[in-house]
Amino acid sequence: MKLTIVKYNAGNIQSVLYALERIGVEAVVTDDHAQIKEADKVIFPGVGEASSAMKYLKERGLDEVLQNLTQPVLGICLGMQLMCSYSEENDTPCLDIFDERVTKFKPSAAQEKIPQIGWNNIYDLKTELFNGVKENSYCYFVHGYHAALGPHTMATTNYIQPYSSALHKGNFYGVQFHPEKSAEVGEQILRNFCLGIK
Repeated sequence: MKLTIVKYNAGNIQSVLYALERIGVEAVVTDDHAQIKEADKVIFPGVGEASSAMKYLKERGLDEVLQNLTQPVLGICLGMQLMCSYSEENDTPCLDIFDERVTKFKPSAAQEKIPQIGWNNIYDLKTELFNGVKENSYCYFVHGYHAALGPHTMATTNYIQPYSSALHKGNFYGVQFHPEKSAEVGEQILRNFCLGIK
């Protein structure tokens, strides 16, 4: 299996590579269009800010490459948000793979800190990405923006309000949490994506 990680200016790539190594999967990190298109699976990671990441992707034609992929694709954190139609973060049109808007958390109490940093549970799990993962399992989150619940939601988390902690449409999957930092649960999700999903 050829697994490619998209190389761009907002990737948390090293920790993803370490997590894949732990489950015995090798990956190539590249921004080469042909290598990405020819891969069996693609991981689109992300840590950072939406508008500068989208600008980088567009300048290199990676936006169109990602939009037209037909193999399984997994977006992580900012990667998932960039796969939505729009992000409130600096008023950013995104890849429009998921018909969802990404908005900023609006805290209603002093103890609700933005961004959300730390462990939270995921529930209402759908699709084979979560095979072997128990309801209310804990994953690791770092984010100040979120996608609302909608038709593409395949996992839900509650922080200030319920929101989509995972999205799915066709061959595209996205998770708001960091599976590479989510211990055994995260490893199971990565294993499902890399070795289970066809």
